[in-house]
Amino acid sequence: MPHRPDNLEQDAHWRTAGERIQNLLDASASGGAVAHERAEQLVREVADLYGAGLERMMGMALKGQPELADAFAADDLIASLLLVHGLHPHDVERRVEDALDSVRPYLGSHGGDVHLLEVEGETVRLQFAGSCKSCPSSSVTLELAVEDAVRAAAPEISSIEVVAAEEEAKPAMIPADSLLSRVRAQPQGHGWHPVPDVADLAPGEVGGFAVAGSTVLACRLGDQLFAYRDRCGACGESLAGAALHRRLGSAANDAVLRCPRCHAHFDVVHAGACVDGNGSAGTHLEPVPLLERDGVLSIAVAEVVAS
Repeated sequence: MPHRPDNLEQDAHWRTAGERIQNLLDASASGGAVAHERAEQLVREVADLYGAGLERMMGMALKGQPELADAFAADDLIASLLLVHGLHPHDVERRVEDALDSVRPYLGSHGGDVHLLEVEGETVRLQFAGSCKSCPSSSVTLELAVEDAVRAAAPEISSIEVVAAEEEAKPAMIPADSLLSRVRAQPQGHGWHPVPDVADLAPGEVGGFAVAGSTVLACRLGDQLFAYRDRCGACGESLAGAALHRRLGSAANDAVLRCPRCHAHFDVVHAGACVDGNGSAGTHLEPVPLLERDGVLSIAVAEVVAS
């Protein structure tokens, strides 16, 4: 069940509760080792007390109304608390499958897909499929989306492995052995940043947004939003002032982004691939992950570390 707008501010407050608790624990260290140990013990005791009460409440609620399990799992705050106490009504395989379903529309916009092969212990094994119509760097956006979704839904997972398809990959296939490798190499400062203003873009509109010190270009085609770094793949200049253009004879939602400086055209729906025929093969924009997380539209901006 989606959150009502008046609940979003409260949700954002509780999503950062863990960070505030950790900050208070760190501050208690100024009182010495004994004070810090007692503060940690206090937090553990309170958490265990509420966990025990929550377990009893879950048992009573689901005994009377088993259908509440899906409602609890769909609420981000409740689901996170249940995960902390090991009380989530869905097993890890179901949660991973649901997480992959949530990002499949995004993967599809990049010509990709992902399949869950198995969950063994604390390891998830995935297999990627589909083609990507730009250079392999766009796979980084897929890696970030899948990694984030799986770890949020199943924090007990310690590793995510990608299994290569048995059949030989086609030239445009996303290289399976490179998927998730760059995510593991991301610096510790990597993170997702809320960008609720992006949702206000009107169909056909292009806008620039400052995110964590970087400029991101976002645009809307129908109900879909796409985001790219503010750098033309052809001339290397800023895309400030770029506009969407409908190609002659194409559908209304088959628009391309035109660089205002070199006039190169890029397919925003398919990972920013350049569609000009003048030797532009491999030229592309750099996609940026743009997903709804915990009811808030967010962008992941991170420096890609070469593998």
